[in-house]
Amino acid sequence: MKEIKIPELAESITEGTIAEWLVKKGDKIEKGDPVVELETDKVNVEVNADSAGVLVEIVASEGDDVEVGDVIAKVDENGEAGGDASGEKAEPKAEEEAPKEGPKQAAPKQDEKQDETKSDQGVIASPAARKRARELNIDLSQVSTRDPLGRVRPEDVEAAAKGGNEQKQEKPAKTAAPKNTEKTEFDKPVERIKMSRRRQTIANRLVEVQHEAAMLTTFNEVDMTAVMKLRSQRKENFIKKHDVKLGFMSFFTKAVVGALKEFPLINSEIQGNELVLKKFYDIGIAVSTDEGLVVPVVRDADRLDFAGIEREIGNLGQKAKNKELSLNDLQGGTFTITNGGTFGSMMSTPILNAPQVGILGMHNIVKRPMVMPDDTIEVRPMMYLALSYDHRVVDGKEAVQFLVRIKQLLEDPYDLLLEG
Repeated sequence: MKEIKIPELAESITEGTIAEWLVKKGDKIEKGDPVVELETDKVNVEVNADSAGVLVEIVASEGDDVEVGDVIAKVDENGEAGGDASGEKAEPKAEEEAPKEGPKQAAPKQDEKQDETKSDQGVIASPAARKRARELNIDLSQVSTRDPLGRVRPEDVEAAAKGGNEQKQEKPAKTAAPKNTEKTEFDKPVERIKMSRRRQTIANRLVEVQHEAAMLTTFNEVDMTAVMKLRSQRKENFIKKHDVKLGFMSFFTKAVVGALKEFPLINSEIQGNELVLKKFYDIGIAVSTDEGLVVPVVRDADRLDFAGIEREIGNLGQKAKNKELSLNDLQGGTFTITNGGTFGSMMSTPILNAPQVGILGMHNIVKRPMVMPDDTIEVRPMMYLALSYDHRVVDGKEAVQFLVRIKQLLEDPYDLLLEG
């Protein structure tokens, strides 16, 4: 009997949460097959089987917290698919026997798995609900839920198993009443949702940053006329030549790198009683995903041209969307850019991405009347910028000058193109 254990994941990761079992008890697996998806603080990773055999016992269920070295399942190297824990093939029960299709019922675990995946396609359900549905042989697509977001929960599966789903929809007051009998701090219905491990980590780190850093934010605005004109003039030739669109992020990344070279303290971090000035420019680009904010890193952004930056940002964004980011994609940034403007934000105060000492917030572009140097008024596309910084390292004067330099580079972007 072999054990499947949580392997060493990375230096900074020692624990995780079982997100989903990719195989079922009784399935035959090969060495190296992914058997479970593990949610960690940063990314989801798959745990592979160390040996071939039949999965005879699942020790850790979906939703359980586990640590490196914990046993999560057991494999019988001599077992057969559909066998019991001893590795012997289970005898079918009399009432389940089918003379013409008997052999198929003992073996096709993979078929069952495919049917289950097909029937559950498009259904939003918690891991615990999926597990309970498998145990009760319930089709999740046929389960109704009272969740306003349509997420199926274990209690919905239980109700479906008892044939009470329709009653639940027709008479919601009766099913909701027992919950209200328990005294809570609320007089009206509430729903409690366990925070994912990643969300808990994000919450803890954001609070830690505000406790440990002397965080301050300074604001400015930038006239985006020149950048928008330049993009309009060159976008067609750019995509033909490089096979990638020319977006705003490459301009901002180049401007940030140029400003960091002039104000090196903003590209540093505190380690003990020392300041570590970084002579490289790995720029983090904040990306919003369904599971929370992640910050993949564009490596050596100073060595990339506009096309290289756009291509790298596109690749990282796609990996984030597909949940394919690796730990290496997320570690080691020196400065972060976050774009709340994609969601319509007018102004915000971004929180530092520790141990970095600076983060730039971009916002939406809005046409506003602006007074020009000759006292005429013109309608210009304007964007507010916000720089949050650690006042322990960066003085206010330096932070303001850094943001002004970014403004200057963006309002005259031809210098950026020449440098790029």
